[in-house]
Amino acid sequence: MQLSRRQFFKVSAGTIGGTSLAALGMMPAVSEAAVREYKILKAKETRTVCTYCSVGCGMLVYSMGGKPKNSLPSIMHIEGDPDHPVSRGSLCPKGAGVIDYVHSPNRVKYPEVRRPGSDKWEPISWDEAINEIARLMKDDRDANFQHKNKDGITVNRWTSTGFLATSATTNENGFVTGKFVRALGMLAIDNQARVCHGSTVASLAASFGRGAMTNHWVDIRNADVVLVMGGNAAEAHPVGFKWAIEAKKRGAKLLCVDPRFNRTASVADFYAPIRSGSDIVFLGGLIRWLVDNNKINLEYVKEYTNAKFIVHPDYNFDDGYFSGWNEEANKYDKATWSYELDENGYAKVDETLSHPRCVFNLMRKHYDQYTPEVVERVTGTPMKDFLYVAKTLGDCAVNDKASTILYALGWTQHTVGTQMIRTMAMVQLLLGNMGVPGGGVNALRGHSNIQGLTDLGLLSTQLPGYLNLPSEAQNSYKKYITETTPKALRPGQMNYWQHTPKFFNSMMKTFYGPHATPANNFAFDYLPKWDKMYDIINSFEMMHNGEMNGYICQGFNPLAAIPDSNKNREALAKLKYLVIIDPQTTETGSFWQNHGVHNEIKTEEVMTTVYRLPAHCFVEGSGSIVNSARWLQWHYQAAEGPGESKGDAEILSRLLFKLRELYQAEGGAFPDPIMHIQWNYAQPLHPSPEEITKEQNGYALEDLYDETGKLVRKKGELLSSFGELRADGSTASGCWIYTGSWTEDGNQMANRDNSDPSGLGITLGWAWAWPANRRILYNRASADRMGQPWDPKRRLFTWTGQRWTGWDVPDFNPTAAPGSALDPFIMNPEGVGRLFSADKLVDGPFPTHFEAMENPLGYNPLYTPVNNPAVRIFKRDREMLGSHEQFPYVGTTYRLTEHFQFWTKNARLAAITQPQQFVEIGEVLAKEKGIKIGDKVKVSSNRGYIEAVAVVTKRIVPLMIEGKVVHQVGVPLHWGFESVARKGFLTNFLPVAVGDANTQTPEYKTFLVNVEPLNA
Repeated sequence: MQLSRRQFFKVSAGTIGGTSLAALGMMPAVSEAAVREYKILKAKETRTVCTYCSVGCGMLVYSMGGKPKNSLPSIMHIEGDPDHPVSRGSLCPKGAGVIDYVHSPNRVKYPEVRRPGSDKWEPISWDEAINEIARLMKDDRDANFQHKNKDGITVNRWTSTGFLATSATTNENGFVTGKFVRALGMLAIDNQARVCHGSTVASLAASFGRGAMTNHWVDIRNADVVLVMGGNAAEAHPVGFKWAIEAKKRGAKLLCVDPRFNRTASVADFYAPIRSGSDIVFLGGLIRWLVDNNKINLEYVKEYTNAKFIVHPDYNFDDGYFSGWNEEANKYDKATWSYELDENGYAKVDETLSHPRCVFNLMRKHYDQYTPEVVERVTGTPMKDFLYVAKTLGDCAVNDKASTILYALGWTQHTVGTQMIRTMAMVQLLLGNMGVPGGGVNALRGHSNIQGLTDLGLLSTQLPGYLNLPSEAQNSYKKYITETTPKALRPGQMNYWQHTPKFFNSMMKTFYGPHATPANNFAFDYLPKWDKMYDIINSFEMMHNGEMNGYICQGFNPLAAIPDSNKNREALAKLKYLVIIDPQTTETGSFWQNHGVHNEIKTEEVMTTVYRLPAHCFVEGSGSIVNSARWLQWHYQAAEGPGESKGDAEILSRLLFKLRELYQAEGGAFPDPIMHIQWNYAQPLHPSPEEITKEQNGYALEDLYDETGKLVRKKGELLSSFGELRADGSTASGCWIYTGSWTEDGNQMANRDNSDPSGLGITLGWAWAWPANRRILYNRASADRMGQPWDPKRRLFTWTGQRWTGWDVPDFNPTAAPGSALDPFIMNPEGVGRLFSADKLVDGPFPTHFEAMENPLGYNPLYTPVNNPAVRIFKRDREMLGSHEQFPYVGTTYRLTEHFQFWTKNARLAAITQPQQFVEIGEVLAKEKGIKIGDKVKVSSNRGYIEAVAVVTKRIVPLMIEGKVVHQVGVPLHWGFESVARKGFLTNFLPVAVGDANTQTPEYKTFLVNVEPLNA
């Protein structure tokens, strides 16, 4: 029987099964071999990068239309890019449904304004909006600009308006944002890094010299042991996690330590439970066990760590306090957290590790009480489970094995978050697993470009390339440069931060061009000088106290994202003006609307003027974004934005030029940096991504010659590496670590050669990684002092007799011969990895266990101080702390695979896959409370409550802590009242408004709650 293809499918859609049709001889003969025309055959294909997490999956976007006059192309399909070396065509549920984010009914398409006391949005033209916002900003700046502080020091700062930068825009938009806010003298600027991986930068920089993921996604497959702790990679980074599975296929052991038996645990070889917030005890116990059982790579430790360095004679640690504690000031004097120096200013060392004040012996003493018994008693991890993890990691202390660690917000979001990460960094140094393929401490960043926005210095006290913004104590250019340019602490070290003057001066030339010269100290006075950290928690505290009048939110939703949402709603209501720049509707923009229990507020009493400006999303612009592995990947515009939406660079350019117009006409507070900030784009109101990224890379402003007199770069040419930067003003580079990303040879970030000649997953021809396209940081440590690889199967470099060549770009001087004194950690003045972090952190050189601000014990089992002594907490927030008697359970927040932060509740497919707010409760606690699966429950803290469906599960077990049963409650975070699905409660009604002592990253992962059934 012959049927057309259409007839066949009509028949087979009936009640007769396909096998019956075959038996009747009704199979279509011709159509079996027919070639079907793809629906996307005539569509335009555009390459982009996913906008969600930091894996940076490649995407192919298909659009149709746009050819007829006055028509625009429309995106009709998005799928994975099979050529991408990390994702290889895979997408997670969020990425697979990202087209629903692009076409969300909650896209903002036209500018709108909400007037004081009003209950509605009103349309407003772009010109009207820009004019009004510029007027509000100028009036506030002129009224509150501070030229000098109380001591008469020039500070040139403006703190009464704040700016919250996005985490998913391009580097190019981010760089323009940085220029904009610094020209205005703003200090209250922040971005998503503050609430996620701020602790990562502080901890990894203090340990190794750079605050970034040390290896890369594909390299995970080279590990012999993969420990996932302080994160849930299978849930939050599912496509990147495939490389952990690949490691398993190659024989690696996958370990998971987490408060919940999570998705990572479900595919792990071994799982161990732990009490949230107690990780330093577990990791400190690892350090003790590894040392006591001689499971360390002693040669590596002696050669490549500061184990042999002798510490200052006045250094001490006693019952939870390091030397230098000032109770009245509530901070440490860190003078004794340093090395003993010889007459040449070099640190003294003891090669035998026998000196009582050498780092190795001080470390042993510090962790002496962190026994397996103490680990079990304080963390709740059964001793046998702890010992299994310790022994499995200890097996990687040999040369031919490597372990890697994957972590995320489960470590960063604590008042001791920086120190949690530091402890694991110490473990990896002891095992000799840094700088080697399959090793490293791999921070899994949460947002698609939060690495890039952090690189570009969009934080209160930072500048691009991890330069520090000058403080008011650094009251001169000379003092600033002296204090931020370290001297080598051992002979023969690269001490790469010695080049700080080159980096800073070149950046200022990019910012201010001819107005930054040696004569005026490269416009040093144009930069605002900070007196304290104006992080997001502090900004909302200032708002709440009436000390802030305006706030600009660019692609960020702080009402949903910042702890203690009730306080933050009250704070927003005290602003004079609020500007929202976002592709989607957000709770922050609608904070003035009464949504009943989800957002209780008296709309008519809110006098804040709110502007909602429609911005482009990721497929509507070109540019680069940086994934967790430091890869700068270029993506291309696939479509125009809907309605009258605009790109971030255009919006800020329009604001800048309107402010210039006002200052030109009226004068005002210190207009010089506003008038002089370089905006020399072909179309100043429409800067192109290509122009901006070249500005970040840098140019030669004069002919450049090397030390032999050879011309290396002509005036006007793009620089090829940061080695070409000069301190004399003859080079400009907006972000020194990005130098080399767009050279005279073209856009290196757009490279698409996915070949892997190494067999180790090193694809140097795909994209471009900072610094200098290196894929594994500190890679000189992959070999011993004489250059022999610890493991020949993991060889990266070979000495040719003149230089090192190999599969990766050397992260060291490539001409330093085998046996030279040059050590691998080139950003540290010591040249080695730090077991003792010296004076780099505010709360101690060795990680120490302190309880969370809210904890189920009420005391610290190890020391007298209960909480981190160096923590900053404001008066009201301290008063709002709950007690374990009233709130007996530990709450912890987390992410779901199907959702991303507070974005995907605006995407129908994501909302369908996880439509209803829920919390996870262990079976034992549920039985005690009379709660059944599917019941409605109320979860409350001393700051607020949420209502959700109870998921009663075996995944969370009660833990025995200090002889007391402790229950933990899992609280996913994705719901809100601006959604295409069901409304939900903001999870951040619950946590404490307090942050990590070093970075102020909020303590979302440990807080106290009560749970009550609502169905009873």
